[in-house]
Order: sequence, then structure tokens, then C-alpha cells
Amino acid sequence: MEPADVPGLPGEAAELVAAEGVEELYPPQRAAVEAGVTEGESLVAAVPTASGKTLVATMAMLAAVERGGTALYIVPLRALASEKHAEFERFESAGVDVAVTTGNFDSDERWLRDQDVIVATSEKVDSLLRNGADWIDDLSCVVADEVHLIDDADRGPTLEVTLAKLRRRNPDLQTVALSATVANADAVADWLDAELVASDWRPIDLRTGVHYGSALQFGDEQRSLQVESGESQTGAVVRDTVTEDGSALVFVNSRNNAEAAARRLSQTVEPYLDAEERADLRDLADEVRAVSDTQTSEDLAAAVERGGAFHHAGLSPEHRTLVEDAFRDRLVKVVAATPTLAAGVNTPSRRVVVRDWRRYDGAAGGMVPLDVLEVHQMFGRAGRPGRDPYGEAVLLANDHGELDELFDRYVDADPEPVRSKLAAEPALRTHVLATVATGFAGSREELLAFLDETLYATQADDPRRLARVVDDVVEYLRRNDFLDVDDGRLRATDVGHTVSRLYLDPMSAAVVIDGLREAGENLSPLGLYHLVARTPDMYELYLRSGDRETYTELLYEREPEIPGESPSEFEESRFEDWLAALKTAKLLEDWTEEQEEARITERYGVGPGDIRGKVDAAEWLLGAAETLAADLGLDCVPEVRTAQRRVRHGVSEELLDLVGVREVGRKRARALYDAGIRTRADLREAEKGVVLWALDERRRTTETVLENAGRRDPDVPEDLRPVRPSLDGDGEPTPVATTGDGDRDRGESGGRDRERDDDRDQTSLGDF
Repeated sequence: MEPADVPGLPGEAAELVAAEGVEELYPPQRAAVEAGVTEGESLVAAVPTASGKTLVATMAMLAAVERGGTALYIVPLRALASEKHAEFERFESAGVDVAVTTGNFDSDERWLRDQDVIVATSEKVDSLLRNGADWIDDLSCVVADEVHLIDDADRGPTLEVTLAKLRRRNPDLQTVALSATVANADAVADWLDAELVASDWRPIDLRTGVHYGSALQFGDEQRSLQVESGESQTGAVVRDTVTEDGSALVFVNSRNNAEAAARRLSQTVEPYLDAEERADLRDLADEVRAVSDTQTSEDLAAAVERGGAFHHAGLSPEHRTLVEDAFRDRLVKVVAATPTLAAGVNTPSRRVVVRDWRRYDGAAGGMVPLDVLEVHQMFGRAGRPGRDPYGEAVLLANDHGELDELFDRYVDADPEPVRSKLAAEPALRTHVLATVATGFAGSREELLAFLDETLYATQADDPRRLARVVDDVVEYLRRNDFLDVDDGRLRATDVGHTVSRLYLDPMSAAVVIDGLREAGENLSPLGLYHLVARTPDMYELYLRSGDRETYTELLYEREPEIPGESPSEFEESRFEDWLAALKTAKLLEDWTEEQEEARITERYGVGPGDIRGKVDAAEWLLGAAETLAADLGLDCVPEVRTAQRRVRHGVSEELLDLVGVREVGRKRARALYDAGIRTRADLREAEKGVVLWALDERRRTTETVLENAGRRDPDVPEDLRPVRPSLDGDGEPTPVATTGDGDRDRGESGGRDRERDDDRDQTSLGDF
């Protein structure tokens, strides 16, 4: 079947698909069309990675748009949302408007009603439902990508409830679910009232096996692969891959292991780089260093220069994008990654190596084997049509017993069935409140009837368990004044509605409300940071060896600033959680006191991505705290608002006016402030030469900043000389002499000024 033969697909879209080299549909795609996916029929496509699931979804969405409807594409990760949006944008030339939305959990995003295809995370769609986005009524097709992640304890319940709500709100909604191959895809299809297309077909061969001793073993086939003297198993497999002009993706179980493996494996691939690749990699390494001035950035750049890289959640989004793009282009030959990279982002390689098939589990108190489905998702990163003649996925065995175990456990095993995680109380807290607040249920009976439409209800061995958990959750919400329960009717209170719209875990809201009420006049920034850090919506930093003593001392020193009563040291678990929240709060305090990223990452043992994650979460939670404080009539609204703005920009309070000017980040604001320019109004009146001096003689930047500040004459003449400000009142500002290449002559104070300018040249989270 050719694209032009697909019923319901607009001609322009079919031509675009064909122009990209799709001459004939793959068998699973053809089966999906025959099942009516382009004619409004719901479908579950459970097929391997690289077998064309995205095109199935694309055809369904374009056909829905052609029928006059709107399509929604739900993904599990923000990075995947950006990737899919870029992929679907090509259809704008056929008159299809495509948009992406991920953040801002307290808006109905009214602007989306004019879009044809919308890409969003499941959390964002859930928040849209909570905030009454009326355009959702116009949806005719929803696609759930990676629907097997309903099995995930963190993300799964939100996706499950969101799909149930969308289908309840629009009974005629076409649901297209894309899944990896799982053991019970038929159960998911039954839940969604959908046809099932299940297949093991792949466009190119994927061989899965184990390396042991001096051989790669793929079932009955065995191939020699010697481990040379001084070489690791992983190094041998990677060397063998790059000698055949392939790339390798190595999965390990921790960030430290990923970074260490990248250091070693980059040395393995470096001898196989040609001159052009070496030059391109040097340029790429410079781009990596420009992202931040941290040791993580430097370590990544050092690996990249040699043709390797690491990838984990501690990297900034910019770092991750650079690595992913270079790996897709086969410029970077090997990436050592934690399993997060297996979750859908398009990073194909010739060969996947699963080096670590166990990881630490705190609940189990030790190392536990990975799930079969997770390992098979890693396997699926190997091989892409048009890029590789085949794909290979390899586990590493240390002895013959482990060789047999790996074949039995992973290579020859079927993935586990998808199981709903909805009945856990943390998940139900937020979803029960939202279900009542948004009008999906107004009584216990209606609430249970709605939950009866979830996957959990179809899988429950004991239906009474869900009712018991729901009753406990309703009672918790009632005690905290989020729900009113009257004669069997359930109604969200005003604050309950606010908590639902803000997308807060009700327990987080309860912690924040109690803390704000208890704080009284002792509400400091550190206290606010500690308050949001101890909510379930913020992942606290771990306490490392020696941290307990350090943060116990800090707690006793600054305890009056922290809302709530500190637990006793004899309450081991609660006390450690309190200290972990304090460590997280201190990181945020350092950030808002303009500490350098490099210093923060070193002090707290985190990466740039961790700082970004903590900053984003704190900004969101403090914004929610401000709204709650205002709704409850508390007097602390200004303090909370100031703390939130300081976290957002990473600055001391005196810089808040300056960072409100677009293109002025934390470092530029500090440079302007130190030059005597303290406010936006000062920028409008300041001598241009002083502004030019403060902004490192960057004329275009100076013009942009002046224009954004509202200056009527922002142009900076080419012959204008930078002026060093005189701030001691002993004279006029003096011109700064420049060298022939435009650099400043620092004169007698050159050492100090050079250090300051070198520092400002390093970009960071708060810049630009």
C-alpha cells in the first residue's frame, strides 16, 4: 500500500510522506490502515521501535484534521514533545497548524484552540483539563505515545486518568495508543475499546545476544570478538562497532558510571576518527563548554573531543540536545547513558550494549535486575532504516552461568504485562481531588464509577481495594479542607479548586499552607526554600557522607527561619528528610545569592541539569504558594513573590528590577549594578559608554538591552568608547582604552577586571 492509497489522508500530506522516501507502508502500518485508523477507528499499535508507529499516528491525526477535527499527541517527556513537534511541523506546508505545549500548569492555553495538531505531555493535558480548556471538546483524535508507561509508578496514573477523562468528555474520541511490544497489549486495547495491531516485524534485522569470553552469541550464531590485553568487554564491543563504521550506545546504571565509561570509551574510538571529524568534534566541544562553566560541562567536552559522550539527567537540556544531535549524525561515535535515554528520544545506533542490567533499589536495599520491558526498550535503540544494515543489542556476561541467565531473563523472555499503578494513595490524592473539582464526579458513587473506567478497574483482583483507598484519600482531603463531604455529596472547597488548578499534590499544598501559617513574621527566603523542598512535588538532594553533621549544624544555626517544628534527631527517617530539604534549600539560597554554577555543582555533587530542575520546581512551587497565600488572606504574599522571582533569575533582591529587562540575566545584571546602574530607569538614562563597558563592549547586546529597557535612542555609535564608571564621587567616568582587537586595556587593575570579565563570559542558567 502506497501513501496515496491510504483512505482519508489528504493528498498534500500523502505527497509529503511519499517525498520523504515512504514508497510503501510497512506491514504494521498497512494493518493499522486496514483496521480503520485513518477513518476514525481507535487502535492500539504494539510493535517494536523503528517499525513505523509514529507514521501510524501521523496518518490518524492528519485524517482527523481533514475531517475537520483537532488532534492531540501525548508524550511522556518534554524532550520528546519538542522532538515530535519538530517532526510534525513539516505538515504546515500542507496547511496543518502544529503547536507544542508542556509547562505552565495553571493555564487553559486558549491560544491552542486555533491549532490542528497539538503536542503535549500527559501532565500538561491533565492540567488543561483541570483549568477548563474548552477547546478539548473539539478533539476528534488523541494519540498516546509510549502508552506502556502506564506501568510506571510516577507517570502512569496521570496518563491513565487523563485518557479516561478525555474519553468521558468526548465519547466519540478516536484513541490511538502506541506501545512497545508487551505481554498484554490486548488488555490495553480492550480498555480503550480499540482494535489491536500487534507485530514483531522490523524493517531491518535486530539481533539480540550476549558477549562472553571471546565471542558474541546470538542464539545459535556465534561470532568471534576478542577482548584485547588491558581492554574491557565494553571497550572491545565498542571498538568492534566503530571499525565497521557503526555507532554504539552503552547503557549503565548511574551517572558516575556513565561519565567514567565515556572517558574510557572516547579513548577507544579516538584512533578511528578522521581529520574532518576531529575538527568538527573540537568545534562541538567548544559549544559544550559554552553552555556552562561547570566541571560536568568540561568533562563532557573532553569526551566529545575524542568522539564520545555521556548522557544523563544531570546534564542541562542544551548539553543533552548537543549530544543527541551529534550522535544521530554519527559525529559522536559512542554515548554512555543511563536508562532515561531509552524512553523514546530518537537516538538510534548500530549497536546497543547493556553493560549494567542491575541497578540499586532503595526499597529492596540493594541491586535488583531491570525489568524485561526496560531492557527491550534499550534493545530497540539499535538499528534504523536508512542508517544501518542491521542492529545489534548485546548484554555482557562475566561467567557461563550469567551467560545462561541473561539469555533466559532478557534475550528469550517476553516483556512483562502492563499493570496500572493507579491505586497507590499518592497518585489518587491528586486525581481524586481533580476529578471532583473538574465536575467528573460529585459523590462517592460517581467517583468510583469514573474510576471504574480506568485500566486499573479492568485489572483489579480485589475491586474493594480501590474503594478503600479512595475512602482514605477522601477523608484526607476533607481533613485538610480541600473537599466538603455532605450527605454523600463531594464538593471541592475554594482552596481545593485552587490546589487542583495549580497542579499541586494536595499533600504539598497542605505542607505549604501549614508552613505559611506557622511562619508568621519569621519568613525568610531560606525558610521558604525549605518549605517547598519538603513537599512531595520536590525531589530532595541526597545526604552524602559527612552531610548529616554539616546540615545538623546549619539547622541549629538557622532553625528560627524554618517554618514548622524540626523533628528530633532520634526520629531517624524524619530528621534525615528534614536535613535533605535543608540541603536542597541551601542550594537554592546559593543560587539566589549569585554563586557560580561551577561552585554549586561541586559543593552539592550535582550537575547543571539538577540545578535547572531544582530551580524550575522551586519557582513553580513558590508561585503556587503565593497564590495560596493570597487566597487565604495571609500577609506573606510579597515575601513569597520576591523569593519566587529571586529563584527564577538566580539573583539577590537588589537585582530584581534589572533582570526584568529582556536579555539581562544574572551576570549582566550584576555587571550593570556594579557599574552604578541599579534599575531599569537608570538604564534609560545611563551614559551609553558605561553600559557598553558593563556589557563587555558588545555593541549589539548593548543596543538590545537599551531598547528593551525602553530607551528612546538605543543605537550605539561605532566610534563610542567604553567608559569605566567612577563610583566614588571623585570625578567623571573615564574612557577605557582599548587594544587594536577591541579588548580592554585593564591597566593597573587588570588582574581583577580580567577575572570578572572572564567570569561574565561564561554562560549559565540565568544568562540571556
